[in-house]
Amino acid sequence: MSRVEHKLPSAAYEQLVGLGEIDRDPAQIAVLNHLDRLCGELAALPSRKAGLGWLFGRKPRMPPGLYLWGSVGRGKTMLMDLMLESAPVQQKRRMHFQAFMADIHQRIHDYRARVKQGDAKDSDPIPPVARAIADEMTLLCLDEFAVTDIADAMILARLFKALFENGLVLVTTSNLEPTRLYEGGLNRSLFLPFIDVLKSSTVTVELDAPHDYRLDKVGGLQTYFCPDDLSATRSFDLLFQKLTYNQKIVSITLDVLGHALFVPQSASGVARFFYSDLCKKALGANDFIAIGEYFHTIFIDHVPIIASEDHNEAKRFIALIDALYDRSVKLYMTAAARPEAIYQARDGREAFEFNRTVSRLIEMQSDSYLALPYGMRAVGASSGGTNA
Repeated sequence: MSRVEHKLPSAAYEQLVGLGEIDRDPAQIAVLNHLDRLCGELAALPSRKAGLGWLFGRKPRMPPGLYLWGSVGRGKTMLMDLMLESAPVQQKRRMHFQAFMADIHQRIHDYRARVKQGDAKDSDPIPPVARAIADEMTLLCLDEFAVTDIADAMILARLFKALFENGLVLVTTSNLEPTRLYEGGLNRSLFLPFIDVLKSSTVTVELDAPHDYRLDKVGGLQTYFCPDDLSATRSFDLLFQKLTYNQKIVSITLDVLGHALFVPQSASGVARFFYSDLCKKALGANDFIAIGEYFHTIFIDHVPIIASEDHNEAKRFIALIDALYDRSVKLYMTAAARPEAIYQARDGREAFEFNRTVSRLIEMQSDSYLALPYGMRAVGASSGGTNA
C-alpha cells in the first residue's frame, strides 16, 4: 500500500500566508527548510509494517531532529505544530515538556512497582521506559523545553540517549539555547552530559525573528480588571484562551531550591494562578523569581483588598510584583480595587514599599511596558523615587 501524501511544512505555511492568517517571515522560512528536510528523511524510512528491521527490533538509523530556540512570540510553537501536522509518520505525539516529564516519572514509578511485585527483573527503569515510549511514537514534539527540576535534570541524559537509540526523533522548542539549559541548577555538572546527547541527535536552530508576534495579540488588550465581578471573570477566561493560543492547559510543578511549586494552569509560556495560590501560602522571593523566569505572561485571579494587619500577605504581593516587573513579565489580573486601594495600611514598612508596587502595577498596564521584550529589565515611571 502506498503512503499517504503529506503536505510539507513550508506548503502548509504558505497556505496560512495566503489565507492572511500570518505574515511571511524570512527567519521562519529558514526554519521551515530544516523541517522540510526532516519530513523528507522521515518519508524515506521503511514503514513499521513493511520493514523487516522494525519487525525484528533492528530499527533503521533515524534522521536528526530539531532543537528550535529563540525569544518568545517568534512563532516556534506554530512551526513545530506545522511539523507535527505534516510529518509523514503515523506514530507521533505533541506534549508540553513538563507534562512529558510528569508522564516519565509516572512510568518509572509504575515500573518500580512491577519490580517489587516480581513482574519485572531489570531494576533499572530507564531502558524499559525508553523502549516503551519509542514503541509508541516515532516523532515526539515537545513544547517549551526548560529544565527546572533536579529530578528531571538527573535522568535526562540517560533517558534521551535510550530514546534516540530506540529510534525516537525529537522536535522541540525552547527559549534557551542548549548550553543554557538548567543554568545555575543544583548539581548541574551531572546534567551536562545531556547537552551532548541532545546535540548529537538534533540540529540546533535559532529562530532569530525580529518581530514578537505575541505583541500583536496583546496590543490594546485590557490587563487590569476591576471590579472583580462575573463580567471580569468571563473576559479573563477569553483573554487567557487567546494568549495561550487555544493550546491544552496543563498543571505543572516547578522545583525551587528543592521544594515543589505547583502551577495550576499553564500553556505556551503563560501561567494562571489564584491570588491565594501565591500570597496566602508560605512562598517567598525565590518562588516568584522562578515563576518570572519560567513564564513570560502571568494571569492572577481575584486579588482582594489586603487588610492592614496582613503584613506577610502584603510582603508576598510586593515581592511577586517586583519579580515579575524585573523580567518584564506581562501581568493580567482581576482585582477588587484599583492598585492604589489594594492595601489598606497607611503606615509601616509594607505601606511604604507598597507605593512602589502601586507604581509598577500602573506601569505594567501601559503599552510601553507591554512592548518590552520578555526578560529585559523594565525602566520607566517607577524607576525612581520610591523604586528603591
